[in-house]
Amino acid sequence: MSSALDDVGRGPDLLLLRLRELTEVVDQQNATIAVLRIERDIVRSEHEAAQAEIEKLRLLIRQLQRNRFGRRSERLDPDQLQLGLEDLEQTAAAAEAAQEAASRSSATPRPPRSRRRNLGALPAHLPRVEVLVDVEDRACPCCGGAMHVIGEDTSEMLDIVPAQLRVKVVRRPRYGCRACEEAVVQAPAPERPITGGMATEALLAHVLVAKYADFLPLYRQAAIFARQGIDLDRSTLCDWVGRACWWLEPLWRLLRRHAMASTRIFADDTTLPVLDPGRGRTRTGRLWGYAIDDRPWGGATPPAVVFLYAEDRKGEHPAAHLAEFRGVLQVDGYSGFKSLLENRPPGEVRLAFCWAHGRRRFYDIHQATGSPLAAEALRRISELYKIETEIRGRPAEARRAVRQERSKPLVEALHAWLTAQLGRVSGKSGLAEAIRYALRHWQGLVLFLDDGRLELDTNSIERAIRPIALGRKNSLFAGSDGGARHWAIVASLVATAKLNGVEPLAWLTDVLERMVSGRIKAHELERLLPWAWKAERVAAATHA
Repeated sequence: MSSALDDVGRGPDLLLLRLRELTEVVDQQNATIAVLRIERDIVRSEHEAAQAEIEKLRLLIRQLQRNRFGRRSERLDPDQLQLGLEDLEQTAAAAEAAQEAASRSSATPRPPRSRRRNLGALPAHLPRVEVLVDVEDRACPCCGGAMHVIGEDTSEMLDIVPAQLRVKVVRRPRYGCRACEEAVVQAPAPERPITGGMATEALLAHVLVAKYADFLPLYRQAAIFARQGIDLDRSTLCDWVGRACWWLEPLWRLLRRHAMASTRIFADDTTLPVLDPGRGRTRTGRLWGYAIDDRPWGGATPPAVVFLYAEDRKGEHPAAHLAEFRGVLQVDGYSGFKSLLENRPPGEVRLAFCWAHGRRRFYDIHQATGSPLAAEALRRISELYKIETEIRGRPAEARRAVRQERSKPLVEALHAWLTAQLGRVSGKSGLAEAIRYALRHWQGLVLFLDDGRLELDTNSIERAIRPIALGRKNSLFAGSDGGARHWAIVASLVATAKLNGVEPLAWLTDVLERMVSGRIKAHELERLLPWAWKAERVAAATHA
């Protein structure tokens, strides 16, 4: 009985002990649950990271596959595509010629031509050479009487006279006096573009245009000259180019001042490999391009492009180039351009970012993954471009009014939509990166709404840069920093001439002739800028 009483007395202690044991079990279970939750969260985060990485790899793989095997609708080089189309058209033309020959031999009617031809009159300014195709016997086949002309048929064909090198002989007679036999008079020798050299201004212009506009490296030009019996060492051609660029540099500097004086500039850069002899390989230099083009809103400022060479892509280079610039700079998302805003009063320089660059990110994702969200982003951006197509060429204020009425609601809706989608997609996905890129640059993307003089993108400078890439493929690299600067000079002049509808060869030939001869003074160089030169020619032709 006493033991029972003892158990009863120890009852509360046993309950407390049991409670402690249960509490420890619960704590252990809670700790286990907490560990499992942590592991679950880790697994989830790893899964999301893996999915994001898989998406990126899929995007990369499909881009590589498309680059190597498939269509590249936005990045395919049009010239590369034309190479394939040229071969197909040549094959079709050969088959058509065989069919026509067969129809002639069998006296069957000629089949209709299915291929497109260039129809219409040939340009009136081309010289005409007449070829008379007449009958041998002018006696009437019926009665034998004499026949007279009652009309004629004429047709025109485009012919070519191969480029011909010629020797320019400069004769300077000397005159003496028979009376005193003392005086000898002779006209002074004309200046040459290259002292003691044999190249005329026209030949120098030809070499420059062939290298920088037609993308023929100097060694290929040397081979072409050799086919005509003229052996020119490539070093000779290099000397010609360098000296020609010396003559043209003042005009390039004037062109640079013209471009930099604008309050709206398109800016971009492209790579230019430069030989580094000390290391036996090339290093990557940059050509920075700056363009002005007010034609989309009917502005009076002539369009121009100027290139400047720099050894690398540091932001200090555009900052130095644009040190005196005030206005709106239309650029891509390169962070180096933001250095222009440093130590500047607010609003002195504003960056208008490129919608095409933002769109391209969504395009790549859609092509790689078929993402419906990317497709929707592309559709919304395309609506903005449709409006821009309608208002191209209208005055700036009219463009601004249309943008405020029609584009602004679309832009505001797109911003709200992108913000909402960002919270729904994986933060590490490519789609999230594309959305963040757009939102991060939003302030500069919407500047076009309030200024009818701005464009949606930087395509103006990208079009000017494209020939640089073609020349880079053929020439492989510039031989030195000096050669790269020469590239910038001539590329600027050629691109600006094309923008103003001026034929580069005729223009550069005349420019060099007038500069070398001294017929144009340093303070008159503005007359040689492409738009002024063209206006002068038109005026002369009008009064002729």
